[in-house]
Amino acid sequence: MKNKNLLFALVVFLVLSFGCFYVLLPALTIQSYSSLIIFGAIIAVSYFIYIVGANITKPLTTVKLSFKASVVVGVVIVVAVVGGFIYSPIFMSSTYAKRIDVTDGNFKEDIPPVDLNNLPLLDKSSTEKVGDRVMGQLPELISQFSVSEQYTQISYNGRLVRVTPLEYNGFFKWFGNRNEGIPGYIMVDSTTGEASLIKLPEGMKYAASGFFNDSLQRHIRFQYPTELLSTSVFEIDDEGNPYYVTPVLKVKWIEMLPDIKGAILTNPIDGSSTYYDVADVPKWVDHVYPASLVIEQANSWGSYQDGWLNSFIGQKNVRTTTQGYTYLADDTDIFVYTGITSATADQSNIGFILINLRTKDTKFYAVPGAEEFSAMASAQGAVQEKGYISTFPLLINLDNRPTYLSSLKDSAGLVKAYAFVDVQDYQKVKVTDSNLGLVAAAKAYLQMLGANSGEILTGQDITGIITDIQNVVIDGNSYYYLTLQNDEIIYKAIITLDDRLPFIHVGDKISFSHSDGVIITVNTVDKVTPQIPVE
Repeated sequence: MKNKNLLFALVVFLVLSFGCFYVLLPALTIQSYSSLIIFGAIIAVSYFIYIVGANITKPLTTVKLSFKASVVVGVVIVVAVVGGFIYSPIFMSSTYAKRIDVTDGNFKEDIPPVDLNNLPLLDKSSTEKVGDRVMGQLPELISQFSVSEQYTQISYNGRLVRVTPLEYNGFFKWFGNRNEGIPGYIMVDSTTGEASLIKLPEGMKYAASGFFNDSLQRHIRFQYPTELLSTSVFEIDDEGNPYYVTPVLKVKWIEMLPDIKGAILTNPIDGSSTYYDVADVPKWVDHVYPASLVIEQANSWGSYQDGWLNSFIGQKNVRTTTQGYTYLADDTDIFVYTGITSATADQSNIGFILINLRTKDTKFYAVPGAEEFSAMASAQGAVQEKGYISTFPLLINLDNRPTYLSSLKDSAGLVKAYAFVDVQDYQKVKVTDSNLGLVAAAKAYLQMLGANSGEILTGQDITGIITDIQNVVIDGNSYYYLTLQNDEIIYKAIITLDDRLPFIHVGDKISFSHSDGVIITVNTVDKVTPQIPVE
């Protein structure tokens, strides 16, 4: 009888273990809380079935064995709790503070002057609207596929773009298309807003929206059953081939002091995966370290420099990140940017940090000034009658000045204006209509400060005779559109650019500087001599 019950309990254990592993995808390691809970519960159920069945006529024996099992479970829980306590910041504050290596940087030397033609002006929500419009133009796809919400910010061949895969639009759409796979992904240029659907020669067979063995998460878990996996991120290599990048965690004790030891690159077309240590990850990969993890590590660095007790009592030299972050980029890598403020969470920053998401190289820049949300409020306040909402600002080097740049969006999510805000004095703000372009907006900001734009905002100089001029009102702002003799370009300027604009006429000779047809400076205006009629 006991042998039969043992066999039955073993079958229950195996069935539950396989079922839970297939459905819940726990890591087969004792360093995962969820895995311990899942398999602990399975063992408890299987053991309960065994002792009850084997001692069904001996209730007292059943109670004794249940008590012994409860003691074992209690001991395991106590060991787990005590271990977690030992590995907490109370005893290991120095280890927590050193999880991220922060070095001091020099703003003027490390942050190059801004390239206004290569800035990620579109935030994620604006990018999603652009991507949805692309799908709306392809009715043959929109009925079968939806657009993922990932929109990963990457550096692609020197361009800043966001990429996101298409996904199966439900179970039946997966079932009907699984043999061909998902046909492509959407790419949105973060600077220009240009969006396109990239169709692949072969469809992607593994996706987050796949079912059964076509599920990306299940596929990777079966390949790496013992690894602690972070969330997979969609990226493309330099040739435009799709990959999922899955960071692999290393921890102390049970999910304590998490960090990244490497990444798994999975080809969603054929399902092949390769593990790389952090130092060996290909350079085209941008997201090895999750932004949430490095921000949490940066907070530990700021909190525990002088011990755990000081982090909440006294708080000497305690610093914390602001409640938001954005992405910056160089030619090859993506960086997380966030401000650093004091523990009292006042309305100012003591500096900011840049964290490379591929290498975790981190630099702190001591640039005191307004924190990001104060700058956003200042930008919104400059055009409060329009009700625009500011995006989280970018920190740029404009004429060697730390400057916040944010886009101002209307209720439909469309970018209507650009705002430049001085980091050290957020009351110095200039909001310029987006129709004029970013170069003209930066020019207006520097002129407001009384600064010389130098070589940063140089435009093309032109002189000519006005052949036509029209005044147009757009979103409550007056613009002048004009053409010149022997020139096919239509030039435009906002009325506030120069006091002489309302008084120019056809036939006047004008000299100005422009960037892509947007007039950024009016140099001279020579009025045509009026002909006085003779009676």
